[in-house]
Amino acid sequence: MATYDQGIGPCGWSVDVATATVSLDGIVTGWSEDARRLLGHRAPEVVGRAAADLLLDREAPEVAGLSFIGSREWSGAAALRHRDGHRIEVALHARPSLGGDGRSQGFVVTITTGPAESAHDRRLVEQAFAQASIPLSTHSTASGLWHVNAAAEGCDQAADDGGDHLPGTRTRTRTRTGNDRHEAAPASADQDFLRCVRRVAEEATPMRYECFAPELSSSALTPGSGPARTSARQRAWVVELWPVRDCATGEVVGVGTAAFDSSDQHSARQRLALLQEARTSIGTTLDVTRTAKELADLAVPQLADFVSVDLLDSVLRGEEPVPGPLDATVLLRRVAHQSATEGESVPEAVIDLGGVDAYPPFSPPARCLTSGQPVLSGSDDPDFARWIAGHETRAARVEEYGFHSVMATALRARGITLGVAVFARSGGSPPFEQDDLILAEELAGRAAVGVDNARRYTRERTNALTLQRSLLPSDFPKQAAVEVAYRYLPAGTGAGVGGDWFDVVPLSGTRVALVVGDVVGHGIQASAAMGRLRTAVRTLADVDLPPDELLTHLDDLVIHLTSHDDTADSRIRDDIGEIGATCLYAVYDPVSRICTLASAGHVPPVVLLPDGTASVVRLSPGPLLGVGGLPFESTELELPEGSLLAFCTDGLVETRDRDIGLGLDRLCESLTGPVSSLEATCDAVLKALLPDSPADDVALLLARTRALHADQVAAWYLPSDPAIVADARAQASRQLAAWGLEDAAFVTELVVSELVTNAIRYGAVPIGMRLIRDRTLICEVSDASNTTPHLRRARTYDEGGRGLQMVAQLTQGWGTRQTTVGKTIWAEQALPAS
Repeated sequence: MATYDQGIGPCGWSVDVATATVSLDGIVTGWSEDARRLLGHRAPEVVGRAAADLLLDREAPEVAGLSFIGSREWSGAAALRHRDGHRIEVALHARPSLGGDGRSQGFVVTITTGPAESAHDRRLVEQAFAQASIPLSTHSTASGLWHVNAAAEGCDQAADDGGDHLPGTRTRTRTRTGNDRHEAAPASADQDFLRCVRRVAEEATPMRYECFAPELSSSALTPGSGPARTSARQRAWVVELWPVRDCATGEVVGVGTAAFDSSDQHSARQRLALLQEARTSIGTTLDVTRTAKELADLAVPQLADFVSVDLLDSVLRGEEPVPGPLDATVLLRRVAHQSATEGESVPEAVIDLGGVDAYPPFSPPARCLTSGQPVLSGSDDPDFARWIAGHETRAARVEEYGFHSVMATALRARGITLGVAVFARSGGSPPFEQDDLILAEELAGRAAVGVDNARRYTRERTNALTLQRSLLPSDFPKQAAVEVAYRYLPAGTGAGVGGDWFDVVPLSGTRVALVVGDVVGHGIQASAAMGRLRTAVRTLADVDLPPDELLTHLDDLVIHLTSHDDTADSRIRDDIGEIGATCLYAVYDPVSRICTLASAGHVPPVVLLPDGTASVVRLSPGPLLGVGGLPFESTELELPEGSLLAFCTDGLVETRDRDIGLGLDRLCESLTGPVSSLEATCDAVLKALLPDSPADDVALLLARTRALHADQVAAWYLPSDPAIVADARAQASRQLAAWGLEDAAFVTELVVSELVTNAIRYGAVPIGMRLIRDRTLICEVSDASNTTPHLRRARTYDEGGRGLQMVAQLTQGWGTRQTTVGKTIWAEQALPAS
């Protein structure tokens, strides 16, 4: 009997296949229609004839080895004669046909058009499959059985031992030899792979499957190697899947797979991804500690199981580190650490955050600081063992958590060594390699740039704060008009210190000036501009100008600074003119209890009356300083004794999610709460209105008004008559006697005599005199003339010109101020010691 089939050969060539039966003596005993289609001979023409008659050339060397004698299996190539005489190259494969007694009764000959395939060739293919160095497998769609080679079985054995495994191997039925088959329990982790296999079989399309599994070192399976952890490194596999077709029908009968270990490529991609992530996650703020923590958080667990970052103390102060002896113990301060242990704490840490650790010169951290090169060390390094053994707590931590591999990298930026980062792996992870050391060095370099930027910012911020606080008042002079309390908070973000400022300036007649201002911008330039404005305001306040006139002069000064010629420093012009500045100037008189205010684009104050009513003072705000050409207007308020005035800058009441109007309303609410003192009120206001880290500078000035009662002030109106001078002296003496200040009568009478005489001689009516008893004794004489007297030195034979000089010598001070109806000349003297 013979059969015939057509299909695809093992290497993809087209083949025709037929079979025939031949007796032991070489006579054809069976012939089929399929064989007829292949060679053209009908069965009656072939059966009973010698099989050798079909050969085109019996003497050809390629058929010399063919033999139908014996019972062995054989293969060979031959050229057969078609019925029409043309040549057909075929491969012959004969298998013995055995009888019931086990003896050979004949042969079944397979005739194949195409290259010959011997049994040796088939065994070679099978052995190549079994001995391949890459995991290979085939899956039968009919039986559902898997045939795997030795490499795939090795992956399964590793999985059974607790290691990483090839995807899907735990769900396969394996065929090793003969009928030796067993089926493992399905694992849910391989379901995606099995779905991919089914898809390849159904769609008859090759596919690629990629999977990852934690890589465990041999120490992970060793008792006492520390707590189990997820390894920082992953084992990656790429599995190629393709459909296997039947050679005869072309139908998909199975799926073939070949797996390739892509762990190195996957690890390289992970390192690149980690570096990319470092670009956006390290150095996000100008804070040294935060930058160090970002490095530790990024490296765990992607690179290490534990990371610590230690810096030199000078770096935390913003100073440039000074190199020390190379052979000395290095003292570093712990600023950040992180571990792969679940929970917020870091139990592996030997040093607490903020603590100082001493690294001997032979330790890996000190060695990398000395050489400037990263150091890879571990349990096989004698220096590592010596370092660990020298610290009892560190030795206990290493034994408990199984730390066996360490990398130390110096944090260096712009040629300056800032500190060291230490990366460690415990027993559940493989040791560090050179690629890991390169990655750690790159991460440490990026962090070092961020730390150095933060260090330099800290230095600049410290300098700016020092300048800012030196320009702000450290204490206010004593005065009786108001009780004051204040707060200044620099910005808590990377913006740096700004130009917020405030001041309290005592004026004549027991009055006081309350000032608050803001130079928009941040940095040393804004602080310097603030200092110039504060000095200018104090100078103008000494002239005793009304608030609106003072702001006008201040505006002119700013314009002068910003429009100076080209020889001026451009930074001076930029500080104020191009950035902008605001100012609020208020003068409170405790005698009249009137507060006069004028604003140059500043936030209005809030007033809290004694009855508990708080409101925003309605002002006529003028333009920002430096605009020029626009007037400033004054607003007068009569305040009851005990009223509270709150002056602030916009950093207190304006935020990103709150406008100034809402902020002022909240300021009013915070002032009405129960408080025990002005200091407590300042704290309550800041707590109610500010976040933990304000985005802008904040200045707050609180002033509770006082009043001078009638028993502290005496006033008289005087006619313009020289004869009244004696009467004025007498009235002053009687008032001093009533106050118990007889010891001050002599000096006071001389002052009254000089001032009243000048008012009658050079001034205009009405003329008034006032004595004020407070911390000092003040004598004031006013008239309706705007002519201001000035001190001059009299010559030897001059009859006049010595009065004001004598007043200046006998009193603590004297001066003149303009009023709405003229001027007032005043002199101040200390109260008698008695």
